[in-house]
Amino acid sequence: MSSRLNRALGPWQLMFTGLSAMIGSGWLFGAERAASTAGPAAILAWLLGAFIALVIAAMATELGGMFPVAGGMVRYANLTHGPLVGFMAAGANWLSIVSVVPVEAEASVQYMSSWPFPWARGMYHDGVLSPSGLAAAAVLVVVYFLLNFWGVRFFARFNSAITVFKLIVPATTAVLLMASSFHAGNLTGAETGGFMPYGLSGVLTAVATSGIVFAFNGFQSPLNLAGEARNPGRSIPFAVIGSVATATVIYLLLQCAYLGAVRPGAGGWAGLSFSSPFAQLAIAFNLNWVAMLLYFDAFLAPSGAGATHLASSTRMTLGMQRNGTLPDLLGAIHPEYGVPRPALWFNLGAAYIFLFCFRGWGILAAVISVCTVISYLMLPISALALRHTLADRPRPVRVPVMRLTGALAFMFSSLLLYWARWPLSGYIILLMLLLLPLYLWCRRQDSWAQHRAAARHAVWFMVYLPTIAALSYAGSPQFGGHGWIPYGWDLIVVAVVSLLFCMWGVRSAVAAPDLSLMDEEDDGLPDIGH
Repeated sequence: MSSRLNRALGPWQLMFTGLSAMIGSGWLFGAERAASTAGPAAILAWLLGAFIALVIAAMATELGGMFPVAGGMVRYANLTHGPLVGFMAAGANWLSIVSVVPVEAEASVQYMSSWPFPWARGMYHDGVLSPSGLAAAAVLVVVYFLLNFWGVRFFARFNSAITVFKLIVPATTAVLLMASSFHAGNLTGAETGGFMPYGLSGVLTAVATSGIVFAFNGFQSPLNLAGEARNPGRSIPFAVIGSVATATVIYLLLQCAYLGAVRPGAGGWAGLSFSSPFAQLAIAFNLNWVAMLLYFDAFLAPSGAGATHLASSTRMTLGMQRNGTLPDLLGAIHPEYGVPRPALWFNLGAAYIFLFCFRGWGILAAVISVCTVISYLMLPISALALRHTLADRPRPVRVPVMRLTGALAFMFSSLLLYWARWPLSGYIILLMLLLLPLYLWCRRQDSWAQHRAAARHAVWFMVYLPTIAALSYAGSPQFGGHGWIPYGWDLIVVAVVSLLFCMWGVRSAVAAPDLSLMDEEDDGLPDIGH
């Protein structure tokens, strides 16, 4: 087995991996869930989500340009803050990506359940997949696996071919729905209980849990595949920023179409429930051919996203192995196809565990969203720290006003974690802390001095997680808390506390990062100053 990856991806192919990851099951269900949580103000939720994603993606783009390595998203924290923080951040990031693989399969089966056949309708009941639905989803996960099995070139060609189709279908659906039935008053809330019927808290919670963060999380895919990019310094920013901007336009069109077409019943936006939202709307307006196209795309769009996230999570596993926190076996790369096949098999098994533990799209999307937010936390901290510790290293992408932008990125990530509502925010934070025994086992060969050094750089992070959980518990009822901190003030408190932890986190960085942790894959690349 080899240890080198094939650098075969151009800028457009890299961007299509980001778009394919974003335009998956999120477009099939995101508009409905955002409307049920925020009403017409779901439009603001998508805009806010896109803005936050771009701020955080800017941090990742600077880091990815400096270190174009496989699984980059799980490696930056290890470089700047040592193995303990690196493992915690990598664990959250890996969970947020590998768990998307089964959720895309679940989305396809959920759409299938609205077909007019008894066997199809029996696949999904009361928000969860039946045994037959689980079996169908399991088969789809195998398809995603096979698309990755024969190399990155095969995967990239398939992905590029279907991504164009995946962009055309949702855009066409949105335009045709608006042409068939569009009640402009719905967008202002004139006939539906106001523009913001569930308040500002509904908008913020929609960003965190309704699938918006889940949708934009696809910007990580180009970064995790950077080790296979031909010209990463140019390709990475083009791919990351381009995919977020394009996906934002598509999701805004879809949200406007959904809001304009639907007339809420007596229960309001929160009372609406569709198993296949856009397909059922198309049928209601006699757009039967559009419904058929949507049923086909319900397989294609999630399949592209599922295959992309499996590719991304596999590179994350490879990156964690090269961090020294997973067995060497998972770092083996097939000499002919350039794919880390042991890591691919490992992620297939993890995807099946998530599939059988979380049997509905909405349930798993909320869990993924919170894991995603935790994975974002270290991006601004690492980027800010490296401005001090590696100030002279060339940066193909240099974020302007980094001190302000980085602080805002960390603050937004903390607020997203809070907006996810108690107790979900607390459960996921507890899950992160439960990773500690696994870390100790993986690093059992380290000396006491090495453990002590890792802990010194991680104190701030270990204090940060329970602090945010405590604020979530004590916060306002609008975010699931006990009301000890009044609504409005709770947002200010979380913002201020996050900025204090941001400063602490940057100061806790390793004074002299070990570049050998990142440079092992750069042989054959143009020299960029390392």
